[in-house]
Amino acid sequence: MYAIISLLVVVALSILITRIATVALTHTGLSRQVAQFQARSALTGAGFTTEETEQVVNHPVRRRIVRFLMLVGNAGIITAVSSLILGFISDTGDSRVAKFLALGGGLLLLWVASRSKALDRFLNRAMTRMLDRYTDLDTRDFVGLLHLAGDYTISELICRPGDWMEDRTLSELELREEGLMVLGINRKSGQYIGAPTGDTRIRANDQLLLYGTTDQIHDLDLRAAGPSGDIRHQRAVAEQRSRQAADKERDVEAHGEAAEEAPGSHPTGRPAPPESRE
Repeated sequence: MYAIISLLVVVALSILITRIATVALTHTGLSRQVAQFQARSALTGAGFTTEETEQVVNHPVRRRIVRFLMLVGNAGIITAVSSLILGFISDTGDSRVAKFLALGGGLLLLWVASRSKALDRFLNRAMTRMLDRYTDLDTRDFVGLLHLAGDYTISELICRPGDWMEDRTLSELELREEGLMVLGINRKSGQYIGAPTGDTRIRANDQLLLYGTTDQIHDLDLRAAGPSGDIRHQRAVAEQRSRQAADKERDVEAHGEAAEEAPGSHPTGRPAPPESRE
């Protein structure tokens, strides 16, 4: 039974490492879908040769992440296979059935946990904070060039067939109302649209270059087509308006405090009139 437990631990660690690598790759500008696929491909050693893979190989930070996944993946697969062989060798029939049931139940629990959206959001926030605190991925890629701060980032997002954005113009999507800006669009044909206008229509397989917070881009990436997607859009707009109101209130309070501390200032913010002399 110890071999089965060690196997489940290896699988759980592989899932966790893949999640961490996915977040790290998204910090370098990859969309979440592409980052997740490339992380799993590197960890398992599948080695797909695509245009997306070239984007990873040609980027120094992404290349380091993928190299680490390859090393961990090789060790993890060897350990998992060894544990599986040791766990079932020289066992009786009843014992093997019990171990098969334990292994199947453990893998099922891990699969359910990996599909949990609540757990995914929690891990995404936790890993983002850890990467921001203990690594320099953002600084190395975007912050030094674009002076990004807070949770704002620039990321790529692919519009898959059937997505909420497909076959809609930017004015219809109202992404700016959510706090998102589309900086550019790469068409499947190779055409690049810089500074797209409201009349620009999003097509399937378009690659959007987005500016916004990590959570906003992640929410848009998971948004389904139809009424449910429209509801999430309206919710995102309401949240953005609340953030804007809170930012405006903090700005007013900070400006008022600065005016009060300034010497010779009037409570209204205007200079106090000079004292009259008799």
